[in-house]
Amino acid sequence: QLQLVGSGGGLAQAGGSLRLSCAASGPAFANYIIGWFRQAPGKGRESVAAISGTDDYTYYADSVKGRFTISRDNAKTMVYLQMNSLVPEDTAVYYCAANPNAWTVGRAKDASRYFYWGQGTQVTVSS
Repeated sequence: QLQLVGSGGGLAQAGGSLRLSCAASGPAFANYIIGWFRQAPGKGRESVAAISGTDDYTYYADSVKGRFTISRDNAKTMVYLQMNSLVPEDTAVYYCAANPNAWTVGRAKDASRYFYWGQGTQVTVSS
């Protein structure tokens, strides 16, 4: 069982940057796809980005492609989401989560495939 703790959220101006971190504890971290999801007020949970366990396959939602970069350090059991060129529409609570399935893009962006979730970190982007 993995435990995940997300951090790094805060307030940024449009055009600015933030870096989210997800610290994991538990066995076999490298076996998990790690994804970032977000939920804005009044909206459903949206897949943002995901990274495979060891092969560095990545997935990005169209809305963040070219602006966000996901990375991981298995030795430190950490995953990062670098968010650049932020826009007000990026305002949401961001969650990291762990998925034990083998990598496909379909599985990586499917929230129902994720077993373990962090507590969420708020990102607010002002215009």
